[in-house]
Amino acid sequence: MQTCCSPWDDQTCCTTSPAGIQWHTTGPSLNNDKLYKFAYSAEVYVDRVKASLRKSAGYRISSGVDVNLLWRNPDNDDDQLIKITIRDVQVENVNERPAAKNIFTGKTTEKIIGKEYLEALQRPIVLELIRGKVKTFYSYQNEPGFTQNIKRGLASLFQLQLYSGTAHEVDISGKCNTTYRVQQDQVTKTKALDSCEIEKEGFTSHNQILDITSKATSATIYVLEDSFIKSIKAEENYVVLLNSRRKTGAKIVSKQRLELKSVQAGPGLIAGKQVTGVIKTLDSSYVAVPLVAEPVKSECKKCPSLSEHWQSIREHMYPEKLSKAEAARSFLSFIQNIRKATKEEILQIIRSENKELLPQVVDAVTSAQTPASLEAILEFLDFKDASTSTLQERFLYACGFASHPSEMLLKSLTAKFKGDIANEEIRETLVIVMGALIRKLCDREGCKLPAVVEAKRLILSRLEKAKKDDNVRMYLLALKNALLPEAIPLLLKYTESEEGSISNLAATTLQRYDPSFVTKEVKETMNRIYHQNRKVHEKTVRTTAAAIILNSNPSYMEVKNILLSIGELPLEMNKYMLSMIQDIVHFEMPSSKTVRQVLKDMRAHNYDRFSKMGSSSAYSGYITRGPDVSSTYSLDILYSGSGILRRSNVNIRIFDRNAELHASQVVIEAQGLESIIAATPDEGEENLDSFAGMSAILFDVQLRPVTFFQGYGDLMSKMLSATGDPINVVKGLILLTDYSQEIQLQSGPRASVEFLGGLAIDISGGMEFSLWYRESKTNVKNRVTMFIAGNTEVDSFFVKTGMETTLEVETAVDFISTVQFSQYPFLVCMQMDRVESPFRRYVTKYESLPSGRRYTARRGKAELLAGNEYPLHQENSNMCRKVFDAKSDSSSNWF
Repeated sequence: MQTCCSPWDDQTCCTTSPAGIQWHTTGPSLNNDKLYKFAYSAEVYVDRVKASLRKSAGYRISSGVDVNLLWRNPDNDDDQLIKITIRDVQVENVNERPAAKNIFTGKTTEKIIGKEYLEALQRPIVLELIRGKVKTFYSYQNEPGFTQNIKRGLASLFQLQLYSGTAHEVDISGKCNTTYRVQQDQVTKTKALDSCEIEKEGFTSHNQILDITSKATSATIYVLEDSFIKSIKAEENYVVLLNSRRKTGAKIVSKQRLELKSVQAGPGLIAGKQVTGVIKTLDSSYVAVPLVAEPVKSECKKCPSLSEHWQSIREHMYPEKLSKAEAARSFLSFIQNIRKATKEEILQIIRSENKELLPQVVDAVTSAQTPASLEAILEFLDFKDASTSTLQERFLYACGFASHPSEMLLKSLTAKFKGDIANEEIRETLVIVMGALIRKLCDREGCKLPAVVEAKRLILSRLEKAKKDDNVRMYLLALKNALLPEAIPLLLKYTESEEGSISNLAATTLQRYDPSFVTKEVKETMNRIYHQNRKVHEKTVRTTAAAIILNSNPSYMEVKNILLSIGELPLEMNKYMLSMIQDIVHFEMPSSKTVRQVLKDMRAHNYDRFSKMGSSSAYSGYITRGPDVSSTYSLDILYSGSGILRRSNVNIRIFDRNAELHASQVVIEAQGLESIIAATPDEGEENLDSFAGMSAILFDVQLRPVTFFQGYGDLMSKMLSATGDPINVVKGLILLTDYSQEIQLQSGPRASVEFLGGLAIDISGGMEFSLWYRESKTNVKNRVTMFIAGNTEVDSFFVKTGMETTLEVETAVDFISTVQFSQYPFLVCMQMDRVESPFRRYVTKYESLPSGRRYTARRGKAELLAGNEYPLHQENSNMCRKVFDAKSDSSSNWF
């Protein structure tokens, strides 16, 4: 195919089609003194992705359209003014429906649209076309936005290029990359909607797995006759899918049809040399307005106020009801209303609520993430007042889980950190959350924002200057969230040179980095620590160093040296490392191939090495394996030689082909407890203080660790006063999926897609210890309720149509580890159980008028997901039988 020239050149252009037919590429050409009468329709459909359009919610606007030539430039035939008038407007259902289910039954078009708006819609518009492209769009000033957009949608159809090629065109969708394909009397125009430059509103979730995937296509087919348009068929398709469950989604289909019905005698041309003069002669009220759509959204006239909405849902928000799906549902609806509220409205609710409900209000207000909600919550919370520390902590964690944090949020927290804070635990939580916000902003290419640069500088500089262990720990925890590449040298220093919890924390921070950041220097340091080339290290740090090596594309010699070390390690560490190697092989991890190669060498793989006794273990398995996402669990447990727990680690990860989410981690650690049973500490652990505590990661955010006891005196005090109740790690409402996008349809209406996913969560854990029965027990309880709500809506001001989708599930997962250390090897039983879980999903399609008349069609399904005890290795099953056979009925000596 030969293209002669650009459509904006002054010369006449031509192209040769594959069939050899020549076109003049001046664009559509109208005859003088003729009136072209068209039938026009614009339809929208909303439904599930794979559903037939015959049952979709939607509506159709149909009308007649009159087109005539007003003026042709005497110096350039390709420059012309055309007048377009919409008449005989009708609004109806897009699919046939019985009168009882038809919201338009008995209503005239004037009643549906409104007299003023109908008159505006039927006022003509004028287009200046130069070689088929709209140069100027003339309409009336101060016309309602939605009628103007319908006209823009119609006007955009008249933009046409009569030769194949690509162009950057401006129409109602914005400035878009457009491709034309010409075949005889047919032209196909394809618009790349993702390229369109237009003012967009909305946001997406931070993590891809929690987010939405969207696809959009646009194609228009023109059939030409006598150099003018005979018919046009345009169709846009928008599809959104929930990444974690791709069966859940929605589609919007927008169709336009324009068909020539007749050509009649029409008004003559207006004389004149300049466009402006012709327009003034026609109607002095005309003004040039942009062809790009203007944002329009109808206001809800009968919607409840924020206070009224809160009163309708507050009964579901009491702490004892947070495990129910209705709590998560109410939480999400409250967030939606807070996002529309003013600072004063938000403050009114916060200041008037009682202590039981305030934490849940703080969760919702913070999760709303609007300037007004941030200002309101910061004005309410006083960090100088220690009595409100519970609310301060809820606020901070909600900030940490923010779906799309702003620079202003991080700037506000940095300012608070520099100010007076009454509670030291809140100060620690504050800087930990700042680390989480740094990473989220950096992930969205915001690393160079002034607030991010300032927060990074503050954390790194204060860590370097920190003298007290508590301060060092605080900044290391912040880095465990921030994962700054520039912090790696500092982390290596603390891992190798320090002891106890500082060294361990620095090592586990390095473990969270992506393997691409594990440089040669990092590996060399980890190898020195594991093999103790410079100094003696404790087991927890050495095993973490080994895990970093094995998870970061290890060399043959690195794997071989680790395997050769087994047999020379402390008893329980031998067993732990064996379990780790076996887990890598059976679970097909990235280093499995290298490990298998090393195992062919009998010096590394032999009975003496692989028959070491002990109770420590590491095991990974699948919770679910699905077409969209899969989830895995890993349990590893490390004991001291005396049988006391050193570390218990439970991880749950969710992943798809492109992304991974560290959904949760609960680590229970203990050290320095050998003295209470008159046992000898392992190598490198002789000087460790008595300590037990718990640390958690939730949705990739490291939380502030919880201490069970610190020091021998605290331990004895806890022994005497303990109730056996679990200690709460995190409890509250979390906004996970948070997707909101505005879509400008080519036919004129504006569509919106909103998906919110909320979580009511309660994680607690405890460690019990009986000297009398020489038995210890750790128990991690996870109570979770998830609710996801999606609303896909097309808003044409006078009618709304859409589809609501909801998913809800309530579940609980417990991890219990029981150890009997009256003999060696100890008897260890690990259990991971999930209770029966109700799962419900509903789809509601609707159409509604501002008057309140509404049609809905709802369908749903409820099922019970069976409970499950997750399998571990066979050795564990054998030990559990022994533990429960030997267990005494008495439990009076637990503490």
